[in-house]
Amino acid sequence: MSITSPFKSIFFILFFSVNTFAQDTYQALLIDSDLKKNANAIIRSSHTEITIDARDKLITKQQRVVTVLNKYGQKHEGAYVYYDDSKSIKTLEAVIYDAFGKEVKKYKKRDFLDLSVADGVSIFNDNRAKRIDYTPSAYPYTIVFNLETVSTNTAFLPQWYPIEGYHVSTEHSSVKIINNSEIQLSFKETNLEDFKIEKPSEFYYEAKNISALSNEAYSPSFTQIVPSVKFALKQFSMESVAGENTDWNEFGKWINDKLIAGTQDLPETVKLEILNLTADAKTPLDKAKIVYNYMQNKTRYISVQIGIGGWKPMLASDVDRLGYGDCKGLSNYTKALLDVVGVQSYYTIVYGDSDIRDIDATFSSLQGNHAILSIPDNDSYITLECTSQTVPFGYNANFTDDRDVLIVTPTGGQIVHTKAYETNENSQVTNATVNLDNSGSIIAEINIKSKGTQYSKYRKLEAQTEKENILDYKDNFDGINNIQITNLLFNNNKDNIEFEEQIALNAKNYAKKVGNRLLFEPNLFNKSKNIPPKYANRKLPFKINRGFIDTDQYTIILPENLKIEALQEDVTIKNKFGSYQFSITKNNENTLVYNRKLIINKGDFSKEDYKAYRLFRAEVAKHDASKIVLQTI
Repeated sequence: MSITSPFKSIFFILFFSVNTFAQDTYQALLIDSDLKKNANAIIRSSHTEITIDARDKLITKQQRVVTVLNKYGQKHEGAYVYYDDSKSIKTLEAVIYDAFGKEVKKYKKRDFLDLSVADGVSIFNDNRAKRIDYTPSAYPYTIVFNLETVSTNTAFLPQWYPIEGYHVSTEHSSVKIINNSEIQLSFKETNLEDFKIEKPSEFYYEAKNISALSNEAYSPSFTQIVPSVKFALKQFSMESVAGENTDWNEFGKWINDKLIAGTQDLPETVKLEILNLTADAKTPLDKAKIVYNYMQNKTRYISVQIGIGGWKPMLASDVDRLGYGDCKGLSNYTKALLDVVGVQSYYTIVYGDSDIRDIDATFSSLQGNHAILSIPDNDSYITLECTSQTVPFGYNANFTDDRDVLIVTPTGGQIVHTKAYETNENSQVTNATVNLDNSGSIIAEINIKSKGTQYSKYRKLEAQTEKENILDYKDNFDGINNIQITNLLFNNNKDNIEFEEQIALNAKNYAKKVGNRLLFEPNLFNKSKNIPPKYANRKLPFKINRGFIDTDQYTIILPENLKIEALQEDVTIKNKFGSYQFSITKNNENTLVYNRKLIINKGDFSKEDYKAYRLFRAEVAKHDASKIVLQTI
């Protein structure tokens, strides 16, 4: 049979026992068409068996077969293993087959690349990883992977996700835990019924024939919608350090006592320095701001990988001496400084990402990928991002905002919620004066003030060169042809957390000349171009993580020989997704005032609501592109 496409072919799969790994065990199977649909890769089989022999002995065996259909599926090969001093690799091998079942390449343990994987952002990164180095010459291909490890670290039991990502289908996946210890094993099942996950016995789960999910716009976090099972031992060991985990309070107490305690001593000279700097501060919050500024000016963020499983921060004295640290070290160092000046703060574990993901309040275990600091403030908390040298005090938008996190106190752990930026806080206010001439050319001065989640644009604009910023503005104002940016000025008000942009520009022939008329689009600087994609049959609910409000007012000055022939009617749209309104009024014969306000509300919505939301955004885009007619006298 000639194979011309991954969607018109017979693929091959290996069936093998734990100790058998040979080409002669393959047999041809036709992949179901439903599994190929929208898929970049197919998990033919993924079987994980975890044996807990003792508090400090964990044996993991994995046999995995993946057919990669195209270049986008290559990242789902899964032929890698993380390891450190607590984990030894007993078996590690892989075989790659082409579409006809012919062996292309075989990897033994010695053939795997050995790499450092610490990045300094995540709380947990194993010290090293082994992975294959394979560049395919053709698609599809199938990779067979066999792994066995033995670890003394039982703090990290694998979570089972039978769907491994968008555009990945699953033919067969299973996980089985054999608990030979006398320690209680807790677990949490999520979304199993929706995907017909089978449970043949206790701690044994199977998934079969799950078609690939497409990544639809505005989908909730992937972990919220797919099936999963979490596991955790009530008593565990992390590099010979015993831990207890009956609830978040006890787990947090263990982190405080075993990971944080004894790491916060500072040199006496540093203590005197920070006490002198804060001597005139009137409130604890004033002291905290001085300490935060001190930390930002003295340290930088850099990859560090030391301590118990990558969770224990480096010593605060070492951070001070070296002037660098990762998220753990810098957060712990800042806490140590705050302790000196008598300001309470808590080391905090969080899932840091632009997507909003909570620490699971109902299931205590090692979770999170980032460390921050939390300062009690009445009934809430001020979040300090200690890895940035530029972020304002207490600003956490777009990375650690609006989610459940674990704060670590001397008496135990607590789940608290970080600041959620409300819609009216996430504002962008644009004012502009636009002079139009007879030829349709414009000269404009623009002032933009951004707050809340929209303030975060400062990161990019302040880091870029002027040339890069000019290119960005030309892209943002892409409805203006022949644009020339003549001046840029930024003002970053960190105290008020407001970013101001002042832009001067000109453009020839912006308005289109038609006979003795000019067609002029009054929304020059903030056209909504975000029309969500259309789905014939949307599968997933949709979520707007962060709302915002844009307010625009442009004063448009006309030459004396142009008169207004036609203006649009005012527009007002209001629904559960937000609202939109614009108006154009005539101040006098030669001045128009354009007013626009767009509000998008945050919220969780059903898949049935998506069509209405898309139509709303399409209406906004249509009105934003509307024109007025000017006539030459």
